[in-house]
Formats: sequence, C-alpha cells, structure tokens
Amino acid sequence: MQSKESIMDMIIKDPEGYAKYKANNPEGQDLSEVDFSNTTLENIDFSYTDLSGTSFADCALSNCNFSNADLNATDFKHARVVECDFTEAILNGTDFSYAEVSYCNFPDADMTGCILLETDLSNSDLSSSQNLAASRADETTIWPDEEFLPEDFDTNYTDKDDEENEESSYESDY
Repeated sequence: MQSKESIMDMIIKDPEGYAKYKANNPEGQDLSEVDFSNTTLENIDFSYTDLSGTSFADCALSNCNFSNADLNATDFKHARVVECDFTEAILNGTDFSYAEVSYCNFPDADMTGCILLETDLSNSDLSSSQNLAASRADETTIWPDEEFLPEDFDTNYTDKDDEENEESSYESDY
C-alpha cells in the first residue's frame, strides 16, 4: 500500500497512473488531511475516498468524481469546481467560501454545516441534496435557478444572530 504523499503525487503528476492504481485498489483510499492547494485536477476519481480535512483551496477542479466520498471539513475556498459529481458525498462542515461551483451535481449529498459564503453555485444541481437548509450562506451566495434547489428551500438570507440580538434588546418588565 502506498503512502498518502505518494498517492497525492501520483494524482497530480500522473492522473492516468492513479486511475490504474485506483482500479486495482478499489477499496476506499485514505487521503484525509492532504494538501492539494493551488493545483489543477481534471478527470480524477475520488469516489469512496476519505478526503476529510483535505485542502483543495485555490484549486481548479473539473470533471472530478467525489461520489460517496467523505469530505467532512474539506477546504474548497477560492476553488473553481466545474462539472464535478458529489453524489452521496458527505460534506459536513465543508467550506466552499468564495468558490465557483458550477455545473456540479449533488444528489443525496449531505450538506449539513456546509459553508457557502460568497459561493457561486450557478448551474449546479442541488435539487436532491440533503440538509441544504442546514448550511451557512450569506446574501452574496449565488444560487442556481429554483428548479435546481430542493423544494421549499429559501434562498433569502437572514442573519439569525441579528434577529436574536434584536429580540434580546427589549427591556423586561421585571
């Protein structure tokens, strides 16, 4: 079995070699806490891979398969993520802040705690994602058209902290 560093190096320098390696080692790979920052990755199969705590910050990712991957607390800040598949991925606490995430699919992806601050999600399909309402977004998040969002999902930003502070500022009669 190869080390995380050698697998990471193979993904970056020899994607075809990695594809062959993955085909011969189909069980999930452990690439948790690996740093892919500032790289360009195309047509990489990360399916069933543990990528928790991994950094894809400032990356250009296209046509990558993240289906069934563990992406807990993964960093995609400032990344350009195009035509990637996140089917059934676990995205708890994953940070997509300031990222462009376009033409990506998220069927049955668990988006609990996903950070989507100033994220451009235009043309991505989040319609069958799970727990999107439990993600963090702001007024600058660019959402896809309504048909690509879960039913009854509200894209209007409300700052709950401001509302709570406003409620607590009323003086008591006691």
